[in-house]
Amino acid sequence: MLVSKHCMTPDNRFTRLLAFVLATASLLPAQQTPLAVVGAHVIPISGPEFDNGVLVVEGGKIVSVGPARSTKIPDNAQRIDASGKILMPGLIDSHSHIGSPAGGDGSAPIQPDVRVLDSINVRDAHIQKAQAGGITTANVMPGSGHLLSGQTVYLKLKDGRTIEDLLIHLADGRIAGGMKMANGTNSRRQPPFPGTRAKSAALVREQYVKAEEYRDKIRKAGGDTSKMPPRDLNMEALVEVLDGKRVVQFHTHRHDDILTVLRLANEFHFKVVLHHVSDAWMVADQIAAAHVPVSLIVIDSPGGKIEAKDVSFASGAVLEKAGVLVGFHTDDSITDSRLFMRSAALAVRAGMSREKALYGVTMANARILELQDRIGSLEPGKDADFILLSGDPLSVYTHVLETWVEGVRVFDRSDPKDYLYAVGGYGASHDQDDMNFDDEEKEER
Repeated sequence: MLVSKHCMTPDNRFTRLLAFVLATASLLPAQQTPLAVVGAHVIPISGPEFDNGVLVVEGGKIVSVGPARSTKIPDNAQRIDASGKILMPGLIDSHSHIGSPAGGDGSAPIQPDVRVLDSINVRDAHIQKAQAGGITTANVMPGSGHLLSGQTVYLKLKDGRTIEDLLIHLADGRIAGGMKMANGTNSRRQPPFPGTRAKSAALVREQYVKAEEYRDKIRKAGGDTSKMPPRDLNMEALVEVLDGKRVVQFHTHRHDDILTVLRLANEFHFKVVLHHVSDAWMVADQIAAAHVPVSLIVIDSPGGKIEAKDVSFASGAVLEKAGVLVGFHTDDSITDSRLFMRSAALAVRAGMSREKALYGVTMANARILELQDRIGSLEPGKDADFILLSGDPLSVYTHVLETWVEGVRVFDRSDPKDYLYAVGGYGASHDQDDMNFDDEEKEER
């Protein structure tokens, strides 16, 4: 007997919903048994490097890490022999455009209501390529063609089928992400965009003043809905910035633009990270005095943007000496995610310490994203995001062999499909489809 879905009882609907949830949950990859990676040279970032290490992972979290002689391995653990390899935390990219994200449109220069997560293609091949580069977490941003182009999102680079599979949720339930802003040449454009640097700053001030007034009205209402201002998604997003719930990730290059950002952040008391900062070496002391972190881009063939003409490989070293927290980013596809470690290597070549350069692609970026309690180093209780390398991380000859996210391997260079993403060639830029999932998963579906 057939029963119309419109005639189903609440109990029947609940039963079918529960069955669907249980069935689909089994399709999501998860670490079921303890895992022990043994024999590797370990770079924990949180402490000194050591040989013949052991990393124990269970339930997607790091249980213990240390030398083999003092680290207990559970009897039922799956062992991975990593002898002769390097083990370190998964890399964190503090500024990326993988997933083909698109933020604000051409209608206005300031659009804080836009959420980049609404435009990300999680089956984009660039996500697989980022895994091949050892990147396990990325701040995916809208572009820099606006003074304010929308809300960024911090993603775990899992093999997801929808954006929800990659989202990071904070303790209060919010989706982790920042707010993208920009100044300089990109965001000036033609009307209705500002034509000058001064007008750019004026427009930003105007919006933040409105946001302060909007917040004040809500506070004065005291929960009385009759006294609340009309809901405004733009203002809601900026209030999150004013309240410190959303960090401003600010695209800026020239030394005067950098100082304008510091001026705005001081005036409206919002948390900010300076991105790109080609002229950082010119104003390192001012950045340090403001206690503002920097996310540097290091490109091996500078050029193409007039305001970046004075970019210097030495910025990392100069900022380190000044006491600034320094991370690195790819701005993929400006710099290929598969070559992210090269940024740290070039900074070391120009005088930055090895320790701080490796910190810059891991723990510094975790702090920049305010996720330092979860990622960025190999420590008990943190997410089991790690990579295995064929050699020293700063060597041009080194390859990422495996990438793991929360105890699940998402890249294996020995797998022909993953190898293609790592080295390129025909098919390497094809988006994920069902062919990318293994045979067992296909049978389950």
